[in-house]
Amino acid sequence: MKGGAAGADGPTCPLCDRPIPPGVAQSRHHLVPRLKGGKGGETVLLHQICHSVIHATLSEAEIARDYATIAALRAHPEIARFIAWVAKRPPGFRSRLPGPRRRPRHRADRG
Repeated sequence: MKGGAAGADGPTCPLCDRPIPPGVAQSRHHLVPRLKGGKGGETVLLHQICHSVIHATLSEAEIARDYATIAALRAHPEIARFIAWVAKRPPGFRSRLPGPRRRPRHRADRG
């Protein structure tokens, strides 16, 4: 699959199932991240806000290991909440993502 199905309003975002009208921020998502073996692999066209929530929620390793399909992404609890929230917005809706970015990683104290 190289993106969502195209309709009268443009292609459809496979994550949120809303149309992606011309001129709306959009980007290609590698189902397997490029740095984790997905270079040249399958991509899907998403709203930019939908693509951003994936990478704000999951690490590249998590995407490659457990979330390399749209069905798996849609089943993730935080992403499912986002989909329910964004479904009530118009297709061209743009916003900063609600909530903090991906959970903080533990780092050794830098002294």
